[in-house]
Amino acid sequence: MSNCAVETCTVETSDGAKLNTRLFRPREAKEGNDPVVVLVHPYSVLGGCQGLLRGIATGLAEKGLQAVTFDMRGVGRSTGKASLTGFAEIKDVIAVCKWVSENLDANRILLVGSSAGAPIAGSAVDQIEQVVGYVSLGYPFGMTASILFGRHHKAILQSPKPKLFVMGTRDGFTSVKQLKNKLSSAAGRVETHLIEGVSHFQMEGAAYDTQMVNLILEFIVSL
Repeated sequence: MSNCAVETCTVETSDGAKLNTRLFRPREAKEGNDPVVVLVHPYSVLGGCQGLLRGIATGLAEKGLQAVTFDMRGVGRSTGKASLTGFAEIKDVIAVCKWVSENLDANRILLVGSSAGAPIAGSAVDQIEQVVGYVSLGYPFGMTASILFGRHHKAILQSPKPKLFVMGTRDGFTSVKQLKNKLSSAAGRVETHLIEGVSHFQMEGAAYDTQMVNLILEFIVSL
């Protein structure tokens, strides 16, 4: 039996989309003021959904943290329509974080974005006062992906909040050189963690969930 409980609820955005949301709670709460971790799933248009983040959310809850996943607009049971560039979905991230701060009495939130969820989460970071840090799992900074997500880059690179960028060295969307070039101009505290020989979609797989959980936990300790 898992050491966490999962609750489902619906969160409404400022423009009326209703988002299917899951809260992963530890069976035994930790003492202290750990942030609630809000996880943003990969690209909706290519089948991204909150189910892909279940392993990480469960792992975090089993370590005593509260974690939240949600289906962005137009995915699963969430209403509304997915956008190509992820700009409408920024409202989804803001709405879920607002729900977390109001319903879980959370004054600290860590935003974690996976793949295309990373630029979307990155654009929301400075729009949410309670967000104390940001983790990107495979941010698509490369040239082709930038056609869709390029206008998101500025928000996270200019944010003064602490940032961790995790990427496989064989990520097909972003080279290590492209990542380093992008982050060279970033404000605030910036950390990178490269996973040798791992591709973009490999890193999204369940085999790397435990490693992602541990990296997130280490980053939280540093906040």
